Amino acid sequence: MYTKSIKIAKFPYHIIIKPIGAVCNLNCSYCYYLDKKNLYPGIKSFRMTEEVLKNLTRQYIESQPESVKELHFSWQGGEPTLIGINFFKQAVEFQKQFCRDGMRITNTFQTNGTLLDENWGKFFHDENFLIGISIDGPEDIHNFYRRDPKGKGSFKDVMRGLNVLIKEKVEFNTLTVVNNLNGNQPEKIYDFLKNSGAIYFQFIPIVERNSDDSISHESVGPRQWGNFLSGIFDKWIKFDIGEVFVQHFDVFLGLYMGMPASLCVHAETCGKAGALEHNGDLYSCDHFVFKENYLGNISELTLSDMIDGQKQIDFGNNKKDRLPRFCLKCNYLKLCHGGCPAHRFSSAPGGEPNLNYLCPGFIKFFSHSLPYFKAMSKCLYSGRAAKDYQIYMETNSSSKQKKPGRNDPCPCGSGKKFKNCHGF
Repeated sequence: MYTKSIKIAKFPYHIIIKPIGAVCNLNCSYCYYLDKKNLYPGIKSFRMTEEVLKNLTRQYIESQPESVKELHFSWQGGEPTLIGINFFKQAVEFQKQFCRDGMRITNTFQTNGTLLDENWGKFFHDENFLIGISIDGPEDIHNFYRRDPKGKGSFKDVMRGLNVLIKEKVEFNTLTVVNNLNGNQPEKIYDFLKNSGAIYFQFIPIVERNSDDSISHESVGPRQWGNFLSGIFDKWIKFDIGEVFVQHFDVFLGLYMGMPASLCVHAETCGKAGALEHNGDLYSCDHFVFKENYLGNISELTLSDMIDGQKQIDFGNNKKDRLPRFCLKCNYLKLCHGGCPAHRFSSAPGGEPNLNYLCPGFIKFFSHSLPYFKAMSKCLYSGRAAKDYQIYMETNSSSKQKKPGRNDPCPCGSGKKFKNCHGF
């Protein structure tokens, strides 16, 4: 265990903790994390030890700047329930032991839900855990990719787990992986999630590449992603604004109002959200758990030394510094900031590298939703609720937002014709 004094980090930072590594009881065909077990050949147990847990908890709390009054512990996997409930009871005890005066500690927990029972539900409720439960839609859609190692669909077990959370009054959100199948059915997905009792939705686009760098067949397409977000938005803006909360929409509304991005995907830089494996190894990001992004182990280095180290600083700044010129001229740059670096492997018009694969989809969505976000922003600035947006909507037909024609200028601001730039 690292016993030396712990340096305060230069900036607040966040860690995603993998207490069971990549071990999971499901075998979802699009999962990008299952093969991370290959980083540890010959390892039979991926359980985080009590010593690593205690060291992690102490460092994570003590290295935060004094300005941090609320600190989040984020537990993911693999499937974190596999390590057992007693591990998390011990985690909470360590948090109480090391918590600074005036600091509030919260826990978020991402699970596939299949192993949740009454004991988990009561624990989550009593300790105020926020649970993310992964579900991709109705049974036929969910089971298409989310199966166990024997090929059995997981839908019924997930729904049983979700109902445990509802029964025990645990706060939760749904996390839906948007793929090539459900990406064509935004309205159906939205209605299903709402009818399941959820009011907080997260949508994560799956973009995976094969060994030959081709896009996996499970991945959502760029235009499909834009159409999906737009379809979800249309249902939400018409029926549920202020009642249902969609993570992307909350993020974009904040950005329209000049606030910093609350989601790293759309922040100007990254590097302040590392991923910690079961043995204390720290990597640059949950999407960059590769040998080249290894920062060190908490038994040898402090979290603050690794997060503040030049390697991680360069990793974070590369998001901004390696943007193609095409992005720098885009009207939506301040909303997107190039998206997740893990998806920046496409070419911009003219062949410039490092364009986000999902760029056409985001432009589709931004151009579709712009008038509404502008109106909602005006509502909030004037002290009104966002649901009153219609009083600020432009009604003049000449000012209405419409999809550009193939020969019209692209709304991204490149100056190119839509058909030559981001025609959908």
